[in-house]
Amino acid sequence: MRPSGRNLSEMRPISIETGVMRHAEGSCLIKVGGTHVLCSASVEEKAPPFLRGTGKGWVTAEYGMLPRATNTRNRREAAAGKQGGRTVEIQRLIGRSLRAGVDLRALGERQIVVDCDVIQADGGTRCASITGGWVALRLAMNKLIAADLVTSDPLLDNVAAVSCGIYAGQPVVDLDYAEDSEAGTDGNFVMTGAGQLIEVQMSAEGATFSRPQMTELLDLADAGVAKLVEAQKAAI
Repeated sequence: MRPSGRNLSEMRPISIETGVMRHAEGSCLIKVGGTHVLCSASVEEKAPPFLRGTGKGWVTAEYGMLPRATNTRNRREAAAGKQGGRTVEIQRLIGRSLRAGVDLRALGERQIVVDCDVIQADGGTRCASITGGWVALRLAMNKLIAADLVTSDPLLDNVAAVSCGIYAGQPVVDLDYAEDSEAGTDGNFVMTGAGQLIEVQMSAEGATFSRPQMTELLDLADAGVAKLVEAQKAAI
């Protein structure tokens, strides 16, 4: 039995509220169970220096966690004077994941920065950030299209992510903190709406996993991402 009482293949409740930030071109508040992330997409009418003159744009991301997003207070990284390694790794993952669903040439020489700020954490913050970040990106793209600033839709497909792992010897989807902290195997699966894999992060800690178990986790991730994509489409 999972600590939450969920079935092995049962996702946490998902809600996505859009338009939560007045000034951002796209924004949403995504809630996946007890994990709440505020996502915004900001359009900058210039490409980063390494892309100037190429006709291509860029999508990047920044990630942060409020001090009391967890059960004990974390020091603000701004107060520490630098970002932690975990933060840098997560925001690079978010950026890579979102770019996989974008035609950068159709975007033109501009940059969109997706900010993901964790208000409350209960496992799966990077997955919720990717899923909510795509919604914010979609809304920002809609504004570019409405203003005739792009000639075709730069978004190729939905992008969403879910965690899966082996908890108490059983493959489970969408781990909360209680499961994540005890799981022998933990993974994050980033996929497109069509079911194509973008990135898989898998590791075993305390117990190895088999090829058949990996297949089970992929099946769980496929079904979980499909539910997240449904929520994205409903929110848009």
